[in-house]
Amino acid sequence: MGLFDRLWRVIRANINSLISQAEDPEKILEQTVMDMQEDLIQLRQGVAQAIATQKRTERQYAQAKTNTEEWYRRAELALQKGDEHLAREALTRRKTYEETANALKAQIEQQSVIVAQLKQNMITLERKIADAKTKKDMYIARARSAKASQKLNEMLGQVGNSGAMAAFERMEERVMEMEARSAALAELANDTVEHQFAALEQGSVDEDLEALKRKMMGESAPASGSLPAAESAPSPATDAELDDLRSRLEND
Repeated sequence: MGLFDRLWRVIRANINSLISQAEDPEKILEQTVMDMQEDLIQLRQGVAQAIATQKRTERQYAQAKTNTEEWYRRAELALQKGDEHLAREALTRRKTYEETANALKAQIEQQSVIVAQLKQNMITLERKIADAKTKKDMYIARARSAKASQKLNEMLGQVGNSGAMAAFERMEERVMEMEARSAALAELANDTVEHQFAALEQGSVDEDLEALKRKMMGESAPASGSLPAAESAPSPATDAELDDLRSRLEND
């Protein structure tokens, strides 16, 4: 492909793009209806002119018929007076007017067909204009709605791609991060408090254990002057109780 062919294709593409952008449906529809109104005005003028021509031809025809009858009457009068030459001349004039009347009659018939056709065309155009006006209002409303929807979608697209929305998303992530950090700190604080209470409770248990030991040692001490009794072996019942206690502690 030559350079000039490519350049011409680019030029045509740009021209078509400019034309498409310039074709506003509302303006085009308004202009189309205006053009049809102009055509209707011209057609009405043509119909009026055709009717005027027909009327003028009808008057000429009527005049020719009158002249034909008049010269026929004169021919009769000349014969009554015995002037045959004058009667012949009158009939010759009558023949001329009769031919003119016949020609005018044929012309009137043609004009009648033309006028009837023009009137029918005018009625058809009037109906088309009325229909075009109705459709024009509907198409304009649809075009305005589509234009508003397109503009709204463009605005939504711009908002979605703008830096403002990105800033909102960053702030949303920041807030979520802060909430997670706060929850973690709260969980750590709760663990520390639990450990402290556990330590306090452990200290209390140890003290209770020592007190229990001392009590048991006091109860098991031998009386003065008596020999210490041999350490008795634990009974099977005592072993069972100890095992039960260990099991409960492990389950707790």
